[in-house]
Amino acid sequence: MTGTNSLFPEGLLFASGNRNKYTEVVDLFAPLGVRILFGPDLLILDVEETGTSYMSNARLKAREWALKAGIPAIADDSGVEVRALGWKPGIFSARMASDDPGRVHWMLDAMKGAEDRYAKYVASFALFFPRESLCLATEGECHGEIVQKPSGSRGFGYDPIFAPLGFGATFGEIPDAVKRKISHRAVAGYRLMDILS
Repeated sequence: MTGTNSLFPEGLLFASGNRNKYTEVVDLFAPLGVRILFGPDLLILDVEETGTSYMSNARLKAREWALKAGIPAIADDSGVEVRALGWKPGIFSARMASDDPGRVHWMLDAMKGAEDRYAKYVASFALFFPRESLCLATEGECHGEIVQKPSGSRGFGYDPIFAPLGFGATFGEIPDAVKRKISHRAVAGYRLMDILS
């Protein structure tokens, strides 16, 4: 991706306080050869997610952080959608409890007795360039199922109970190197890198 670095002479700001996501994004976008800065290291900002979709929320966050910092910013919004729950919790995935164990407990409780375990992780990336007022956005999905009980200690969010199709293991068990090739965030990220290249 020769020349891509010239798009980000001051670096690229990750528009979130979620360090787990930041670690994934740094690894995912390493081929760009761009320095990615952790948002809270530069400024304190809390953007209210008032959008009605992953993409609109990602755009809100990327735009706000980019305008405040004065450099391009990348944001993501993601969630899990479960067919047996009418595709909930969706954009409200992080709001179902105050921490990851609570979210996992909520999901397993909601899925008690459900035979249909199909679910999908969805992620949107938005990259906002403040000088040009330009926003690039992509979306990715990872299909799988909600397992009966948590397994594995890797990842975050609903990872210990989400098993991607064809793997027979949860994101809590699958090595990070594999997850970062097949996850919803990876798919959205590769699409964004294709645009930038």
